[in-house]
Amino acid sequence: MSQLIWLLDRGAALVTYPALYLAVLTGILYNTESFGMLHEAAQRIHIELSVFAMIVTLLHAGLGVLDAWFVATGQVPAPAYSMPYFLGGIAVGAGALLMLVVAVLGFTDAKRFQRPWGPRVVHSFAYAGFAFGTIHAAAIGTDLTGLIRPLLGPSVAFLVYVLLLRLLVLRGIPPNTTPG
Repeated sequence: MSQLIWLLDRGAALVTYPALYLAVLTGILYNTESFGMLHEAAQRIHIELSVFAMIVTLLHAGLGVLDAWFVATGQVPAPAYSMPYFLGGIAVGAGALLMLVVAVLGFTDAKRFQRPWGPRVVHSFAYAGFAFGTIHAAAIGTDLTGLIRPLLGPSVAFLVYVLLLRLLVLRGIPPNTTPG
């Protein structure tokens, strides 16, 4: 049973991270018309993708708690790293889940939050949740260590690049300054 939980947890994690990545990426492109075709594509898929990402995140969280319980009670062998490191990784994952839930509440129940914590600010918690999720994946995501490291840095760097590009566009700096 514990081995099945471990496999389901790892499988959910491997689906969760790319889904969250795409949800954050489409969220950046969602409200910026300057991105043209990417903006239109993001408007078509962002909400559905975000709902899917949140469902698999909750699945991963539930299975992860159960898997961590098996490790903490000694029913399965401890991970290759130390127990405090394991527990710290779990705490970071719990922080990611909390921020993502707040971001979802900011979208689904916008009247719950008053100024200065408006829905847009609260929904931006998704970025912080994704950052915590990235740390969680890099810290205790042991399945594809050889693949995660070469992919994780460039993919997060691309996300930061798109976010900075969006900020430049929103501040009125034109993306193409060549004279016509």
